Amino acid sequence: MNKNPIEKLLWSIALPGFGQFLNRKYFKGTVLLILEFLVNVQANFNQVIIYSFHGEIQKAIEQTNYNWLMFYPCLYFFAMWDAYKDAGGGKKPNSFYPFAFAAFSVTVGLIYSSKIRLSGVLIGPVWLPIMFVIPGVIMGLTIQKITNRTIKQTAF
Repeated sequence: MNKNPIEKLLWSIALPGFGQFLNRKYFKGTVLLILEFLVNVQANFNQVIIYSFHGEIQKAIEQTNYNWLMFYPCLYFFAMWDAYKDAGGGKKPNSFYPFAFAAFSVTVGLIYSSKIRLSGVLIGPVWLPIMFVIPGVIMGLTIQKITNRTIKQTAF
Protein backbone atom coordinates (compact mmCIF):
# COMPACT_ATOMS: atom_id res chain seq x y z
CA MET A 1 0.00 0.00 0.00
CA ASN A 2 1.23 3.48 -0.86
CA LYS A 3 2.00 5.29 2.40
CA ASN A 4 2.60 8.73 0.89
CA PRO A 5 1.25 11.10 3.58
CA ILE A 6 1.11 14.10 1.23
CA GLU A 7 -1.12 12.16 -1.18
CA LYS A 8 -3.49 11.26 1.67
CA LEU A 9 -3.48 14.88 2.84
CA LEU A 10 -4.35 16.13 -0.65
CA TRP A 11 -7.20 13.62 -1.01
CA SER A 12 -8.56 14.80 2.34
CA ILE A 13 -8.42 18.37 1.07
CA ALA A 14 -10.49 17.23 -1.91
CA LEU A 15 -13.11 15.68 0.37
CA PRO A 16 -12.88 14.75 4.04
CA GLY A 17 -12.85 10.97 4.36
CA PHE A 18 -11.07 10.19 1.08
CA GLY A 19 -7.65 10.07 2.76
CA GLN A 20 -9.02 7.66 5.35
CA PHE A 21 -10.37 5.40 2.59
CA LEU A 22 -6.92 5.36 0.98
CA ASN A 23 -5.45 4.47 4.38
CA ARG A 24 -7.99 1.61 4.58
CA LYS A 25 -9.73 3.19 7.56
CA TYR A 26 -13.14 2.59 6.06
CA PHE A 27 -15.31 3.21 9.12
CA LYS A 28 -13.56 6.47 9.95
CA GLY A 29 -13.68 7.56 6.31
CA THR A 30 -17.39 6.79 6.08
CA VAL A 31 -18.14 8.73 9.27
CA LEU A 32 -16.14 11.74 8.05
CA LEU A 33 -17.77 11.63 4.62
CA ILE A 34 -21.27 11.46 6.13
CA LEU A 35 -20.46 14.32 8.51
CA GLU A 36 -19.07 16.38 5.63
CA PHE A 37 -22.25 15.91 3.61
CA LEU A 38 -24.45 16.61 6.64
CA VAL A 39 -22.68 19.85 7.51
CA ASN A 40 -22.45 20.88 3.85
CA VAL A 41 -26.18 20.42 3.25
CA GLN A 42 -27.32 21.92 6.56
CA ALA A 43 -25.06 24.97 6.13
CA ASN A 44 -26.19 25.50 2.49
CA PHE A 45 -22.47 25.56 1.75
CA ASN A 46 -22.60 24.66 -1.94
CA GLN A 47 -25.02 27.52 -2.64
CA VAL A 48 -22.83 29.84 -0.55
CA ILE A 49 -19.78 28.83 -2.60
CA ILE A 50 -21.64 29.48 -5.87
CA TYR A 51 -22.77 32.93 -4.72
CA SER A 52 -19.24 33.72 -3.51
CA PHE A 53 -17.67 32.74 -6.83
CA HIS A 54 -20.20 34.94 -8.62
CA GLY A 55 -19.29 37.86 -6.37
CA GLU A 56 -22.72 37.93 -4.72
CA ILE A 57 -21.32 38.09 -1.20
CA GLN A 58 -24.43 39.52 0.46
CA LYS A 59 -26.53 36.64 -0.94
CA ALA A 60 -23.86 34.20 0.28
CA ILE A 61 -24.04 35.66 3.78
CA GLU A 62 -27.84 35.49 3.78
CA GLN A 63 -27.82 31.84 2.64
CA THR A 64 -25.23 30.70 5.17
CA ASN A 65 -26.39 28.74 8.18
CA TYR A 66 -23.54 29.76 10.46
CA ASN A 67 -24.65 27.39 13.24
CA TRP A 68 -23.84 24.46 10.96
CA LEU A 69 -20.95 25.95 9.01
CA MET A 70 -19.01 26.52 12.25
CA PHE A 71 -18.47 22.74 12.41
CA TYR A 72 -16.83 22.60 8.99
CA PRO A 73 -13.30 23.89 9.78
CA CYS A 74 -12.72 21.44 12.63
CA LEU A 75 -14.13 18.52 10.64
CA TYR A 76 -12.10 19.47 7.58
CA PHE A 77 -8.75 19.98 9.31
CA PHE A 78 -9.20 16.93 11.55
CA ALA A 79 -9.77 14.77 8.46
CA MET A 80 -6.61 16.19 6.85
CA TRP A 81 -4.48 15.68 9.95
CA ASP A 82 -5.81 12.19 10.60
CA ALA A 83 -5.20 10.98 7.04
CA TYR A 84 -1.71 12.51 7.06
CA LYS A 85 -0.87 10.95 10.45
CA ASP A 86 -2.23 7.50 9.56
CA ALA A 87 -0.15 7.49 6.37
CA GLY A 88 3.04 7.99 8.40
CA GLY A 89 3.29 11.77 8.30
CA GLY A 90 3.72 13.91 11.33
CA LYS A 91 6.60 12.07 12.94
CA LYS A 92 7.60 15.19 14.87
CA PRO A 93 5.99 15.80 18.24
CA ASN A 94 3.06 18.20 18.11
CA SER A 95 2.60 17.69 14.37
CA PHE A 96 -1.09 18.43 14.80
CA TYR A 97 -0.49 22.08 15.75
CA PRO A 98 -0.61 23.52 12.20
CA PHE A 99 -3.90 21.71 11.55
CA ALA A 100 -5.45 22.70 14.89
CA PHE A 101 -4.43 26.34 14.62
CA ALA A 102 -5.64 26.48 11.01
CA ALA A 103 -9.02 25.11 12.13
CA PHE A 104 -9.14 27.72 14.89
CA SER A 105 -8.19 30.64 12.67
CA VAL A 106 -10.59 29.58 9.89
CA THR A 107 -13.37 29.41 12.48
CA VAL A 108 -12.49 32.93 13.64
CA GLY A 109 -12.52 34.06 10.01
CA LEU A 110 -15.95 32.51 9.59
CA ILE A 111 -17.26 34.27 12.70
CA TYR A 112 -16.25 37.67 11.33
CA SER A 113 -16.94 36.92 7.66
CA SER A 114 -20.15 38.93 7.54
CA LYS A 115 -18.52 42.00 9.14
CA ILE A 116 -14.97 42.42 7.80
CA ARG A 117 -14.53 44.50 4.68
CA LEU A 118 -11.46 45.05 2.52
CA SER A 119 -11.55 48.35 0.67
CA GLY A 120 -15.20 48.65 1.65
CA VAL A 121 -16.13 45.25 0.18
CA LEU A 122 -17.46 42.37 2.27
CA ILE A 123 -15.27 39.27 1.99
CA GLY A 124 -17.91 36.72 3.00
CA PRO A 125 -18.16 33.21 4.44
CA VAL A 126 -15.96 31.54 1.81
CA TRP A 127 -13.12 33.94 1.06
CA LEU A 128 -12.33 35.32 4.53
CA PRO A 129 -12.01 31.86 6.15
CA ILE A 130 -9.76 30.77 3.27
CA MET A 131 -7.59 33.84 3.87
CA PHE A 132 -7.31 32.86 7.55
CA VAL A 133 -5.79 29.42 6.76
CA ILE A 134 -2.28 30.77 6.19
CA PRO A 135 -1.97 32.71 9.47
CA GLY A 136 -3.30 29.65 11.31
CA VAL A 137 -0.77 27.31 9.70
CA ILE A 138 2.08 29.75 10.33
CA MET A 139 1.00 30.16 13.96
CA GLY A 140 0.78 26.38 14.37
CA LEU A 141 4.18 25.75 12.78
CA THR A 142 5.75 28.46 14.95
CA ILE A 143 4.29 27.08 18.18
CA GLN A 144 5.22 23.55 17.10
CA LYS A 145 8.81 24.64 16.54
CA ILE A 146 8.98 26.44 19.90
CA THR A 147 7.45 23.56 21.85
CA ASN A 148 9.60 20.96 20.10
CA ARG A 149 12.71 23.01 20.86
CA THR A 150 11.61 23.22 24.50
CA ILE A 151 11.05 19.44 24.59
CA LYS A 152 14.58 18.85 23.23
CA GLN A 153 16.15 21.26 25.74
CA THR A 154 14.39 19.71 28.72
CA ALA A 155 15.31 16.19 27.59
CA PHE A 156 18.98 16.81 28.36
